[in-house]
Amino acid sequence: MYYIGVDLGTSAVKLLLMAADGTIEKIVSKEYDLSFPHPGWSEQKPEDWWAQSMAGLKELTAEVDKSLVAGISFGGQMHGLVTLDADDNVIRPAILWNDGRTGKETEYLNNVIGKEKLSAYTANIAFAGFTAPKILWMQENEPELWAKVAKIMLPKDYLAYKLSGSFCTDYSDASGMLLLDVKNRCWSKEMMDICHVSEAQLPKLYESYEVVGTIKPEVAAELGFTNDVKIIAGAGDNAAAAVGTGTVGEGKCNLSIGTSGTIFISSKNFTVDPANALHSFDHADGGYHLMGCMLSAASCNKWWMDEILKTKDYPAEQAGIKNLGENRVFYLPYLMGERSPHNNPDARAMFIGMSMDTTREDMTQAVLEGVAFGLRDSLEVARSQGIVIERSKICGGGAKSPLWQQIIASVMNLKLDILENEEGPGLGGAILAAVGCGEYATVEEACDKLVKVKTTVEPDPELIRKYEERYQEFKKLYPTVKSLF
Repeated sequence: MYYIGVDLGTSAVKLLLMAADGTIEKIVSKEYDLSFPHPGWSEQKPEDWWAQSMAGLKELTAEVDKSLVAGISFGGQMHGLVTLDADDNVIRPAILWNDGRTGKETEYLNNVIGKEKLSAYTANIAFAGFTAPKILWMQENEPELWAKVAKIMLPKDYLAYKLSGSFCTDYSDASGMLLLDVKNRCWSKEMMDICHVSEAQLPKLYESYEVVGTIKPEVAAELGFTNDVKIIAGAGDNAAAAVGTGTVGEGKCNLSIGTSGTIFISSKNFTVDPANALHSFDHADGGYHLMGCMLSAASCNKWWMDEILKTKDYPAEQAGIKNLGENRVFYLPYLMGERSPHNNPDARAMFIGMSMDTTREDMTQAVLEGVAFGLRDSLEVARSQGIVIERSKICGGGAKSPLWQQIIASVMNLKLDILENEEGPGLGGAILAAVGCGEYATVEEACDKLVKVKTTVEPDPELIRKYEERYQEFKKLYPTVKSLF
């Protein structure tokens, strides 16, 4: 049998075809546009996700026996606000996770409703990227459009709805809406009242590995699939990536160096960071997780290379970097504002410490190190809660750079396990599909059998010492320049 994982990202949808034994048969990627209608805004058309996903599914399965496709599941960009009217038409472009327009609404939730109440209701406080502030923004700024809203959903759930007709979401993705009672795995009545949302407008909740329905006959006919292909709820991209890296069960860690950067710590027990610097979310394995998210990670390097240096040869730019731990140039990685741990959508990136002898390599190195320092900020919050992490999986586009691996391992003093397959959310989606179809009894069992470590990057003792000094300097920068933002 075959299982399909659909990774709905910010720049493209990546589709992965996995055999029952974990062999990845084929991967297809389809891009779509990202629009920035105003400074700090970020939107996409859900219709583009659907069109490109269907094109991708056709290409993915063109050369296989389509009757063997058993299930489809998802890993999807989180927090996006997708709204449909009573006739299932998309009302407005989706407001994405990295959209910063909701400063006023976020401040209202945190300071008027109050962080203590939010944390009690949802285990989290408001961040500009979360869905609830976007709902309040739409009510305030687009009341005529809001009046039409019959269904509120997250990006990947739009695909599940189009495929199956099931108005659904999963607990891990719903955790990032600020509408879910994370501890008790149900919608928060208090938050629905605060956000003027009815439960009828919200999707039915499922575990990530649960079947939400079967494929619509007309969609099956277009794809050449059988009518009994199961659609499985799936997970938010970080929870799906954690499944794809085997970060399930108790005390496992995963670092994702994608467009955004995350540190993800899985647990069988519900935990809340008292300062709410880390997110406390439900996990795709049925448990819980803590997560720190920085809004710009590999995207910092992409911006520096593509827009500033005007090059696509990333390895060549990194080849001349030799003085690890000795760079005097610092980079604050806040191109799109920052979430964990600063929760400041107005924060911006900057270089500090240049002099007449600063080189191109120093600047490139500072970008890589700045992202590593930003991730460590969240790791330090976890450590302050008594959580002991000594090793981590690592995935995402940035994780493919050996130099960046070494920097991250030494900055964070973690052993980094490099996986045979670094497909993150797509592989996680396929594994969830396999569990949903009964191929494996649990997510943990599936991960134990399917996820394999290829090699481990050890932190360098001398670099640990040098980077400790640099990190202590880095920590002082944001508080010093915060008033400038």
